[in-house]
Formats: sequence, structure tokens, C-alpha cells
Amino acid sequence: MRFFQYILWAGLIFHTTFVNAKEDNTMSRSERADKTYEQLFLNKRTASPTDPEFMEILQRNIFGETFYTGNLNNKERELITVAALATMQTLPQLKAHIGAALNAGNSPLEIRETIYQCAPFIGFPRTLNAIGVFNEVAKERNIKLPLENAGTTTEADRHEKGLALQTKLYGDEVKKAMAPLPGEYKDIVPDTLTDFCFGDFYTRDGLTIQQRELLSLVILTALGAEKQLSAHVVGALKAGNDKETLLAAMVQAIPYIGLANAMTTINLIKTADIDSYQPIYEEPRDE
Repeated sequence: MRFFQYILWAGLIFHTTFVNAKEDNTMSRSERADKTYEQLFLNKRTASPTDPEFMEILQRNIFGETFYTGNLNNKERELITVAALATMQTLPQLKAHIGAALNAGNSPLEIRETIYQCAPFIGFPRTLNAIGVFNEVAKERNIKLPLENAGTTTEADRHEKGLALQTKLYGDEVKKAMAPLPGEYKDIVPDTLTDFCFGDFYTRDGLTIQQRELLSLVILTALGAEKQLSAHVVGALKAGNDKETLLAAMVQAIPYIGLANAMTTINLIKTADIDSYQPIYEEPRDE
């Protein structure tokens, strides 16, 4: 049985305790870090020649603790990590974790789509930086580029298909919120969100709507986009993610984006009334 035991918020002090019956609970954090690191990077951990203490703290926290927290598998953890690192533009670490995401069993298409999903939130230039890193890894691994097309819309139907997805998850709240804008902007602004975010990206193959909503929540959390977070917590729940999955994703992101932004979203998840949000998409997750 996997379960989330508690989250305690006191200033910026954060502590979690989880049990995962599939793992040997007698292992130390260091032993767990050794095991997970080797699985992800196909190499044994070695001490840093310049900063051994810091790297030991980092690796024990990430690979000996965070990766054993909650109900996510390593494929999901690495896609979350890729999304967080692409958003933060920490490109050397992104390269390492794109490799780890492949080693964890993600397809090149799943990883590429995780990076593409960042575009509406972080913009094209930073997404291109992350795509460039993905392409480097692909070439090093002899993965043929370009990958297969994943688009499912045309110029004629991108708005219609995007609006259908957006309405299921968010209703018409954006349209209503933008109504006071002057002139053409009351339509241009919400239509840009519909067409760009939902029409161009949410409709793509390679990831499920459930995955895209979870990753979008991670991306917005990394950006510190507080005004958008409440709506996307609801959207992620409606897409079929449960509260524990959202919490586990936030804990997974903490080592990469820091405590402050993650705790903002954790508090929103904590207070979300899950019974009020009937899942629209209930796609099975890999166990």
C-alpha cells in the first residue's frame, strides 16, 4: 500500500514521511540513493572531487528520499523533473534528466511532448533552448530526428478542438474574466489562450490530458504563477489526477524549484474540495 501520511507547514519548514511497501524500508537514504541513481543514470554514484558534502546532501535528498515519496513511478517522476528543469532553464541538469527519463522507460515522444507542453507557459525562446538539449541527447543516443508528428489539429479546427478541451476543464471563466477588456482585446486575449495553449498543445498525441494537466501545474508552480495555480489545481483534478498524485508531484519538484513555490501549490491542493470536481478524463496510470 502506498499512502501520503502528512504535510506540515510551519514557515518554510517542510517535512514528509511516506511508506512504500514495494521497497525495502530497512535501506538507508544513502543506500536508496545508490540504487535509484544507478537505475536512472546507469552508473554508480561517486563522490564529487570539489563539493562532496553538498553533492551527498543533494543526492540523498533527491534519490534517497524524494524518489521514494508518494504514488508516482520513475517514468512519471522523470517527466515532472524534465518539465521543472526546462521551465527553470537549468540546461546542464535538464540534459542529464532527459537521459534519465529515457532510462526510466519514457519514449522519446513522451519526453519531447513534455518539453513542448512548456511553450504556452514559458514562451518559445526558452522552450527552444530545452528542445536543443533534447536534440543533443537524441543524437548521442542515435534516436532518429525528427520524431513522428503528434499534431491532431489543422488551421481550420484548432480553435474548435482547443475550446472543447478548455471548456471541459475550465468552463468559460477566462472569457468572462477578459470581458471588461476594451475593444478587440476582450476576444483576442481569451482566444489566444484557447488556440495557443489548448488548440496547439493540449490536443497533441504523445501525452494524455491527465499528464498534460499535471505537468502544467508543475510548470506554473516553478514559475511562481500564483494567480493561475488555483484554476490549474482544479483542472488537474478534473483531468483525473487525485490529490495524492498532485501532492507527490509537488514534492518531486521541490529539489529542483525550491520549497517556497512548491508550498504555495501544496497549500492550494490541501484546501481543494476534491468531491466538488468530477473527473472528466479517467485514464489509467502506469503502476
